[in-house]
Amino acid sequence: MKLASYIRNKQRGYGVWTEGGIIDLSDKLGKKYPSIKALLEQNALSEAYGFINTTPDTSPDDVQFLPVIDNPNKIICAGMNYAEKRLEFNELNPEPTLFVRFPDSQTGHRCPVIKPAGSREFDYEGELAVIIGKPCFHVDVTAALEYVAGYSCYMDGSARDWQHTWYTAGKNWPATGAFGPYMVTLADIGDPQSLAIKTWLNGRLMQNDNTRNMIHDVAHLISYISTFTPLSAGDVIITGSPGGVGKKRIPPVYLQPGDCIEVEIEGIGRLTNMIYEEQTVPVRPELDSSTLYPPSV
Repeated sequence: MKLASYIRNKQRGYGVWTEGGIIDLSDKLGKKYPSIKALLEQNALSEAYGFINTTPDTSPDDVQFLPVIDNPNKIICAGMNYAEKRLEFNELNPEPTLFVRFPDSQTGHRCPVIKPAGSREFDYEGELAVIIGKPCFHVDVTAALEYVAGYSCYMDGSARDWQHTWYTAGKNWPATGAFGPYMVTLADIGDPQSLAIKTWLNGRLMQNDNTRNMIHDVAHLISYISTFTPLSAGDVIITGSPGGVGKKRIPPVYLQPGDCIEVEIEGIGRLTNMIYEEQTVPVRPELDSSTLYPPSV
């Protein structure tokens, strides 16, 4: 099952993505579970499965996509987690490199990714996102995948010239982290460590790897992170980017307004976003991102 979050008729909603369109669950389950996060918190995925054979209510072209989980309690990111990437950056530390992203730095599928006006080195990073399905703390690595609700694509946009002694300032500009198009539930992904992962810039293949080449696999990351912080349903772990980022190319290749960036992961889907120049706008509204960013592309 594929679950997407979106704005439809100026209202936040979510539904099941199918080949024939989107089955809107907001009308069917919204009073009990107003979001995918709420669905996970109440262990109610089985209720959503009950509607997968119903007639779709709308087309993907008629919604504005939101991040799959647009209000997670925590977004924890792993850096330097592919062999080729570690070589590019001469990373030698054997332990996971972790940093955080803020929920309001995210945007959805086919929505603008905003190039920060304060950065001249805005880079792309295609990554596998893991969505936690139930609370966990001090999880053994052998049981870690039992706490996963599903997987998605992530484009972890990075202002390299704001990553000084650490990553936080370079990773949290508004609408720089694209998350989607949807969450593919755990049952539909056999082994998260055997998925081809690719990033395309204007149709040019820039990153091409496989999740088997992660230094720290999904189970290890969940176990390691849950050692020091409890994880909740709807929390997101971004598992790192392969080599081939723009900063390490000769000459460097950075994202510019008008570019199309896409992250494709085998068995999951293809996340597509256009790059826009930052505008002088207020803080992102809580209920309608269309007032802040240009229409979906």
